Amino acid sequence: MKIGFVLFNGITFLDFVGFYDVIYRLNLFAKTKGTSWDICGLSEEVTDELGMKVKVNKIKPDLAEYDLLFVPGGMGTRKLKEDKDFVDWLRTAEKVPYKVSVCTGALLLGAAGFLEGKQATTHPGAYDLLEPYCKQVLKSRIVKDGHVITAGGVATSIDLGLYLIELFVGKDEMEQVKVQIDYPYNTEGIVEL
Repeated sequence: MKIGFVLFNGITFLDFVGFYDVIYRLNLFAKTKGTSWDICGLSEEVTDELGMKVKVNKIKPDLAEYDLLFVPGGMGTRKLKEDKDFVDWLRTAEKVPYKVSVCTGALLLGAAGFLEGKQATTHPGAYDLLEPYCKQVLKSRIVKDGHVITAGGVATSIDLGLYLIELFVGKDEMEQVKVQIDYPYNTEGIVEL
């Protein structure tokens, strides 16, 4: 499996890092050994809402080359959902088997047309912003509608990573990762359509 992480200026880095710290562990299991990823962006460096900077290793790649696309959120999504160049770049992921977002990353999936006719979720403070892009906004922690998976607010990124470990590898392996990261919580509010 090859994962593309989409980063941008105005990101909330916990959206990305919470997910990344869980999902890279796919390499620990025989079924998903060899999982690789790229940190993608429109420039070689992105800055979060607070000024922290991170380097990307792929500048504007064709997103069609990935098996899973992950889009985090942050205040930058409000502006980017109207940015034609960014949205057109996201649309290159049309044939990507799994499109995944956390928090307001769902607004970007929506702007690219990936939520059309689907049910989805986002940060509770942005439900109204998501409504124009999908069939229905669900006030849930994680919503899987086909191969599009959206998750709620910032800390949900960890839950989302664990959900995908279970989806791709299994429940026992997901529980093993929870022990590794000392995560004692059980995710509630998962909707699978």
